[in-house]
Amino acid sequence: MGAAAVPLARVLRGGLVESVHTGHVVVLAPDGSQRFALGDPDATMWARSSLKPLQAVAMLRAGLDVDGAELALVCASHNAEPAHLDVVRDILAAAGLGADDLRNTPDWPLDPDSAWRRRADGHGTEPLTQNCSGKHAGMLATCVAAGWPTQDYLDPEHPLQVATRDVVGELTGVPVELATVDGCGAPLFSTTLRGLARSFAALASGAGLPRRTGRAMSTHPWHVAGTGRDATRFMEAVPGLVAKDGADGVYAAGLPDGGAVALKILDGSSRPRPAVLAAALTVAGVDRALVEAVALTPVLGHGRAVGEVVATFGA
Repeated sequence: MGAAAVPLARVLRGGLVESVHTGHVVVLAPDGSQRFALGDPDATMWARSSLKPLQAVAMLRAGLDVDGAELALVCASHNAEPAHLDVVRDILAAAGLGADDLRNTPDWPLDPDSAWRRRADGHGTEPLTQNCSGKHAGMLATCVAAGWPTQDYLDPEHPLQVATRDVVGELTGVPVELATVDGCGAPLFSTTLRGLARSFAALASGAGLPRRTGRAMSTHPWHVAGTGRDATRFMEAVPGLVAKDGADGVYAAGLPDGGAVALKILDGSSRPRPAVLAAALTVAGVDRALVEAVALTPVLGHGRAVGEVVATFGA
């Protein structure tokens, strides 16, 4: 993946290029053909949390009975703001479970204010407040619905994870070659950027459970990320857009016309992702004016903007 990476974004400070982020990006047309690509969109990669909507589809197929905000939360890398945590608790309670049943990695909320309040109140890290707790609540509830054991739901050979692997291969159109463990403790399956984009096209414009999942995300964007987060803001800005960020520089988005984009920043930085995603969306046909504000990533000097992160392509 590294050898084929090309510049996707430049960081400008005071009119000079201060640094460059390389990576890969692909834009698919509504008919699934390649509209645009930089780097190698067929290199094997880890989609990280951008894979969550596909995991949610596997859960629905296995019997998970959620929709709307709850389904969006299952797909989320949420801020752990209070209303996020309320939905996680509701999913668990409906399955006769509680926060103690979660097996994801304990962590602070991504939302700085929520993290500060927890510290001020004397609380530490918990699985509940880690950004993947919605996915894990969904996994547990799926196990209850399917009659599967819950204690070992993170085992790669657990029926839920075997079913998830199958769905990832099906929706991406790319056989899963590799598996590892994600940051939250769940099994993580490999794919390619092209395959990831293909799956997001199905989420945004397909039918059945993939479309149900994508619709939940696009109509409840706050539950997918949270206050101030660019994934939420992109979906608020572009009607029908289904977008999901992932750790280590991954982003994917699908459009209601069937177009889709996916990108990977090689150095794993999240800083250039909004600018690169916005540029890719404009190549896919989105009006630049809709995403310009979300794309803006200022470079600060003494607290004021003295530059910005700009994509190397797009309108």
